[in-house]
Amino acid sequence: MIRFVVTLLKNDWNQNGYNSFLVELTKYGLGKKDMASNLNLFSAVQANDEGVLTFIEGNSKVGDSIELRFEMDTLVLLHTCPHPLNPAKDYPKKSITYQIIQGAAVTDHDYCMNLCDENKRGFKNNEIYHLGGGYS
Repeated sequence: MIRFVVTLLKNDWNQNGYNSFLVELTKYGLGKKDMASNLNLFSAVQANDEGVLTFIEGNSKVGDSIELRFEMDTLVLLHTCPHPLNPAKDYPKKSITYQIIQGAAVTDHDYCMNLCDENKRGFKNNEIYHLGGGYS
């Protein structure tokens, strides 16, 4: 099962991504200790030689997309909060569209699984987990 929880701007209550994630996690009895690293999919930041970070304007365009794949039950939290380095004077209000589809079954020739040894190990651990054997 794949469950998507989408935090969209439904009113004028604007908050940061961290707190948005905590609000959503709480709905599932989870908290700070359960929060994994976030993945910023459509913003870009560049570091110069001195380590100074610069927000890259216009990195993503309307219609840009990404496909996420999950081989086990996963809780995904999405939010549309602006990147902390976004210099916009007004809180950017962006909408998203998401689609959930059933992927094809994994075969011995699966591109993702065979990309590297780490992926092969991950798929094997997932198989063992689903058989009730824990992780190797």
